[in-house]
Amino acid sequence: MNPPRLSYQLLIELARPARIRVGALGTFDFPAGRYVYTGSARRGLEARIARHLAPATAKRLRWHIDWLLAHPAARIVRVRRSRLAECALNRRAGGAVVAPGFGASDCRAGCGSHLRYLGPAGPCSQGTR
Repeated sequence: MNPPRLSYQLLIELARPARIRVGALGTFDFPAGRYVYTGSARRGLEARIARHLAPATAKRLRWHIDWLLAHPAARIVRVRRSRLAECALNRRAGGAVVAPGFGASDCRAGCGSHLRYLGPAGPCSQGTR
Protein backbone atom coordinates (compact mmCIF):
# COMPACT_ATOMS: atom_id res chain seq x y z
CA MET A 1 0.00 0.00 0.00
CA ASN A 2 1.28 3.48 -0.86
CA PRO A 3 1.86 5.84 2.07
CA PRO A 4 -0.68 8.67 2.21
CA ARG A 5 0.10 12.10 0.88
CA LEU A 6 0.52 14.32 3.91
CA SER A 7 1.14 17.80 2.61
CA TYR A 8 0.82 20.09 -0.34
CA GLN A 9 2.22 23.27 -1.79
CA LEU A 10 0.34 26.00 -3.60
CA LEU A 11 2.43 27.96 -6.08
CA ILE A 12 0.91 31.41 -6.16
CA GLU A 13 1.49 34.46 -8.32
CA LEU A 14 0.68 37.91 -7.05
CA ALA A 15 0.33 40.16 -10.11
CA ARG A 16 0.99 43.40 -8.25
CA PRO A 17 2.19 44.46 -4.80
CA ALA A 18 -0.54 44.31 -2.19
CA ARG A 19 -1.11 45.33 1.40
CA ILE A 20 -3.29 42.60 2.86
CA ARG A 21 -4.81 42.11 6.29
CA VAL A 22 -4.31 38.47 7.22
CA GLY A 23 -7.00 38.00 9.84
CA ALA A 24 -5.75 38.45 13.39
CA LEU A 25 -2.12 37.94 12.27
CA GLY A 26 -1.94 41.53 11.04
CA THR A 27 -1.40 43.54 7.87
CA PHE A 28 1.54 42.82 5.58
CA ASP A 29 3.01 44.26 2.41
CA PHE A 30 3.37 41.50 -0.18
CA PRO A 31 5.64 42.26 -3.14
CA ALA A 32 4.45 41.18 -6.57
CA GLY A 33 5.86 37.85 -7.66
CA ARG A 34 5.87 34.14 -6.92
CA TYR A 35 5.05 32.53 -3.59
CA VAL A 36 4.83 29.00 -2.28
CA TYR A 37 2.48 28.09 0.55
CA THR A 38 2.94 24.76 2.32
CA GLY A 39 0.04 23.14 4.12
CA SER A 40 -1.21 19.78 5.30
CA ALA A 41 -4.35 17.86 6.07
CA ARG A 42 -4.27 14.64 8.04
CA ARG A 43 -7.56 13.62 6.47
CA GLY A 44 -9.20 15.13 3.45
CA LEU A 45 -6.15 16.46 1.63
CA GLU A 46 -8.03 16.73 -1.67
CA ALA A 47 -10.95 18.51 0.00
CA ARG A 48 -8.53 21.01 1.54
CA ILE A 49 -6.92 21.69 -1.83
CA ALA A 50 -10.33 22.04 -3.49
CA ARG A 51 -11.28 24.60 -0.84
CA HIS A 52 -8.19 26.65 -1.66
CA LEU A 53 -9.04 26.51 -5.35
CA ALA A 54 -12.63 27.68 -4.78
CA PRO A 55 -13.42 31.37 -5.29
CA ALA A 56 -13.03 33.49 -2.16
CA THR A 57 -16.72 34.41 -2.35
CA ALA A 58 -17.58 30.72 -1.86
CA LYS A 59 -15.94 30.37 1.56
CA ARG A 60 -15.47 32.03 4.90
CA LEU A 61 -11.95 33.41 5.34
CA ARG A 62 -10.59 31.07 7.99
CA TRP A 63 -6.92 30.25 7.40
CA HIS A 64 -4.14 32.74 6.71
CA ILE A 65 -3.88 31.55 3.10
CA ASP A 66 -7.56 32.40 2.54
CA TRP A 67 -6.81 36.09 3.06
CA LEU A 68 -4.02 36.10 0.47
CA LEU A 69 -6.01 34.09 -2.07
CA ALA A 70 -9.01 36.42 -1.66
CA HIS A 71 -6.95 39.30 -3.07
CA PRO A 72 -7.84 39.93 -6.76
CA ALA A 73 -4.16 39.99 -7.79
CA ALA A 74 -3.47 36.50 -6.38
CA ARG A 75 -3.90 33.26 -8.27
CA ILE A 76 -2.82 29.68 -7.74
CA VAL A 77 -0.78 28.52 -10.73
CA ARG A 78 0.10 25.02 -9.55
CA VAL A 79 -0.56 22.53 -6.78
CA ARG A 80 2.03 19.98 -5.64
CA ARG A 81 1.25 17.06 -3.36
CA SER A 82 3.88 15.39 -1.20
CA ARG A 83 4.44 12.50 1.16
CA LEU A 84 6.83 14.67 3.17
CA ALA A 85 5.68 16.17 6.43
CA GLU A 86 4.56 19.80 6.15
CA CYS A 87 7.57 21.41 7.86
CA ALA A 88 10.12 19.25 6.02
CA LEU A 89 8.53 20.24 2.72
CA ASN A 90 8.41 23.88 3.77
CA ARG A 91 12.13 23.87 4.60
CA ARG A 92 12.86 22.72 1.04
CA ALA A 93 10.93 25.65 -0.45
CA GLY A 94 13.64 28.26 0.13
CA GLY A 95 12.61 31.84 -0.46
CA ALA A 96 12.10 34.70 1.96
CA VAL A 97 9.62 35.24 4.77
CA VAL A 98 7.48 38.33 4.14
CA ALA A 99 4.74 37.57 6.66
CA PRO A 100 6.11 36.04 9.90
CA GLY A 101 3.79 33.44 11.38
CA PHE A 102 1.79 33.01 8.16
CA GLY A 103 0.29 29.52 8.11
CA ALA A 104 2.52 28.49 10.99
CA SER A 105 0.27 29.00 14.03
CA ASP A 106 0.64 25.36 15.03
CA CYS A 107 4.21 24.87 13.75
CA ARG A 108 6.52 23.28 16.34
CA ALA A 109 9.56 23.08 14.04
CA GLY A 110 10.39 26.79 14.09
CA CYS A 111 9.64 27.41 10.41
CA GLY A 112 8.66 31.03 11.06
CA SER A 113 6.22 31.01 8.14
CA HIS A 114 4.71 28.49 5.77
CA LEU A 115 4.47 31.12 3.03
CA ARG A 116 7.69 31.91 1.19
CA TYR A 117 8.35 34.64 -1.34
CA LEU A 118 10.31 33.19 -4.27
CA GLY A 119 10.90 36.42 -6.17
CA PRO A 120 9.48 38.30 -9.13
CA ALA A 121 7.47 36.35 -11.68
CA GLY A 122 9.25 35.78 -14.97
CA PRO A 123 8.00 37.32 -18.22
CA CYS A 124 6.75 33.97 -19.49
CA SER A 125 5.33 32.86 -16.18
CA GLN A 126 2.07 31.00 -16.59
CA GLY A 127 0.29 28.00 -15.23
CA THR A 128 -3.01 26.39 -14.52
CA ARG A 129 -4.93 25.91 -11.38
